[in-house]
Amino acid sequence: MTMHNELIAQTVATQRESIIGFLRALIAQTQHGEAAVQGAIADASAALGCRVERVKYDPQAVPMVEEFASGEAITAGLRECVVARLGTPGAGRSLLFFAHPDSEPVSRIDEWTHNPFKGEISGQRIHGWGVADDLAGVAVYTQAVAVLKACGLQPKGELILVSTPSKRHARGVSALLHQGLTADGAIYLHPAESGLGMKEIKAFASGQLEFRIRVQGAPPPTTEPLQTAFAHLAVNPVAKAFEVFQALRQLDAQRGARIHHPLLEQAVGRSTNIMVSMVNCDTAESLARVRQDCWLGGAISFAPPEPMAQVMSEVENALSALGQSDPWFRAHPPELHWESGVTGAEVDAAHPLYQTLAAAIERVTGHKPQVNPMHTSSDIRNPMVQKNIPTVGLGPLCGDLSQNGRTDEWVDVEDYLAAVTVVASTMLAWCGAEPHTALEGAAA
Repeated sequence: MTMHNELIAQTVATQRESIIGFLRALIAQTQHGEAAVQGAIADASAALGCRVERVKYDPQAVPMVEEFASGEAITAGLRECVVARLGTPGAGRSLLFFAHPDSEPVSRIDEWTHNPFKGEISGQRIHGWGVADDLAGVAVYTQAVAVLKACGLQPKGELILVSTPSKRHARGVSALLHQGLTADGAIYLHPAESGLGMKEIKAFASGQLEFRIRVQGAPPPTTEPLQTAFAHLAVNPVAKAFEVFQALRQLDAQRGARIHHPLLEQAVGRSTNIMVSMVNCDTAESLARVRQDCWLGGAISFAPPEPMAQVMSEVENALSALGQSDPWFRAHPPELHWESGVTGAEVDAAHPLYQTLAAAIERVTGHKPQVNPMHTSSDIRNPMVQKNIPTVGLGPLCGDLSQNGRTDEWVDVEDYLAAVTVVASTMLAWCGAEPHTALEGAAA
């Protein structure tokens, strides 16, 4: 393998411009929509000798395992995954790579200082719409195969390379898993938003729940348009919402003292949080009137292996307890609406998949990677939770993501090239290697 790794590194260096050029070509396709991006990926995969299949699916029809989302949150209409295969099933260990071709809806492009569809390079950064979220991920696995082909090599076992819609609960990889897709290991390719780039491996993802709570009130017994003088005769939903907030804070403190995960404790000193991020009342009417209701909203993070259902039950019990001492809440209990939820998952650093990827990263970058446990709700959870496929993730350094309200989204060029090198080496280390021409001759 040492000779193969040296050859891969040399080939990435000599093919530098074409590797970067492919990512720039994907950026250019984003202005024409997701279908154009998927078409470019399918064509490139076929040109590399992959067996390509385009799979249509309905996100709303994909079964949910240890996750849920409201119907309004799930993307409507048919979507398409591009599945490319290389190598021989059963001849060695199989490896699934996945990334998503869909990015944020195009907006505010007049605020960019770089053309969002040109893949402009400034300093060490390549800029473009969706470059970090997640065109670079798709480009990495595609160009890793291109590098292997240029080296005259290909995996002995089967590589499965899938470009799967993900945003707004598009759930492309879940659709494929439920249709029977499987592998001995999986790697999610997505640029790292942590500022660490190729110095980290995603091997841990906390679960997350999002919720809204409606708290009812009652106006004072008056027909006066201004109700301030009668406020003591009303049930103010803002005040009652504060009591709900206090109950959630108490539960949060109890969970924080009880639940501990070493990776999270080391990183941020806490393993679970209940965050209230929104309080909302109708403000269209006079400020001198009592509102009918008040809404709270927020999110909960929880560490694996805690079951999602257990967390939900604790919240429900905490809200129910309010009615035991409060007649108003007994008659008008807070209405809890769960908006979405996913369970967490992790791969131990001693697992062979983690060790294989970590060794490749250290060899290419000179840095021993660390596990960043702060990727809440990461897509690495999907193969693990749904099909028990060990899954890790990596990606190059990036920044200014459109999904975070920023402009001039970018990926570090050198880290992108390093990712291609690492992935090409990992493909052979995990699946085994054989000459590219040997398999072509056997197929003929």
